[in-house]
Amino acid sequence: MRRLLGVPRDYAWGSPSAIHRLMGTEPDGTPLAELWFGAHPSGPARTEDGTGDVRRLIEEDPDGTLGRDVLARFGAHLPYLLKLIAPRRPLSLQVHPDLERARARFAAENRAGVPLDAPWRNYRDPNHKPELVFALTTFEAVSGFRAPRRAAELLADLDAPLTRSLHATLLADPTPSGMRTAFTSLLDPATRPSAREVADVVDACRRRAADGSPSPRADAIVGRLAEEHPHDPGVVASLLLNPVTLQPGDSLFVPAGGVHAYLSGLGVEIMASSDNVLRAGLTSKHVDVGEVLDCVDYVAAPPIRVAPEVFHGATRVFYAPVDDFELSVTTLADGDCADGARPLPGRGPRMLLCLQGEMEVAAASGALRLRHGDAAFVRADDGPLTVHGAGTLVQADVP
Repeated sequence: MRRLLGVPRDYAWGSPSAIHRLMGTEPDGTPLAELWFGAHPSGPARTEDGTGDVRRLIEEDPDGTLGRDVLARFGAHLPYLLKLIAPRRPLSLQVHPDLERARARFAAENRAGVPLDAPWRNYRDPNHKPELVFALTTFEAVSGFRAPRRAAELLADLDAPLTRSLHATLLADPTPSGMRTAFTSLLDPATRPSAREVADVVDACRRRAADGSPSPRADAIVGRLAEEHPHDPGVVASLLLNPVTLQPGDSLFVPAGGVHAYLSGLGVEIMASSDNVLRAGLTSKHVDVGEVLDCVDYVAAPPIRVAPEVFHGATRVFYAPVDDFELSVTTLADGDCADGARPLPGRGPRMLLCLQGEMEVAAASGALRLRHGDAAFVRADDGPLTVHGAGTLVQADVP
């Protein structure tokens, strides 16, 4: 087991204090949007002793660090990326590609000579990016499409030309095809609404909210997005999406092709090891509407909340419907280990992050004491783990 230091990401939408409070570090006034614990080439977590990073550990002994099963399935790569994420302002309206598309587009951009760090590059690796977020505070998002008829009902009493047009589209074709037509009409440069048309919808939502809206969350989201991006059609597109409010301990899974935007909160996020983000709007970063529209899954579905399985009375395991990762959260109070340390489910290469308290994690090779804010990488050949102490410990591993 090796202690790790996370890799900070200071994206403009991040909170200047939320991750610092959680990790027990001193804020410096700049936004800290994410803290990465993984082996992605653009930000591998460093060992605390300064001797290297997780990528180097894997390169030096892939069989011992990853285990034969993970090595056979994923090659000499850690298949997941664990993060803390703290949006203070809404993220972009975005989607992530499936594995086949990521591989093909990554290769195509390489052949075209697009530098990996070019701001206009879409694909920074050949991997998909399904993800799961576990809420540590109230966490707000929009994710996936509403049922077309429900979206039409939501638009029906908004007195704006653009919402009347969208309402008519969805009534005429209340299918995924109709939703695709409506969503495309908002984002495609050929049909993109004007700033005035977007502002009319924002005004209509504000009037409805003041009059006692039947959909207060949807109207509030429109108002909030408009404060950040007043003329962006993504503001209106949010009306077609499911609003999501996670309470602490809840989780949300976003599959490849799921259009979404995180709005606010603090959470633990786990995903396939990828940095492929395709943006449709609500951002100052590179936008590629055509690529987004080709990747989006337009089938209406409620947000995917993953219910955990509970092990040993202390560990909740969130099994996402992918092969790349699973997340477990172990919470122990004083006295819970009076009868001995608790086993930690999971195997293979594991990332540990102590969110509160103090926990001692033990393997056959030795033990490591983790305090609030500490992180560690566990090799596959460290074998089974046990834990005792009082606090909360997050573990990422491979199913």
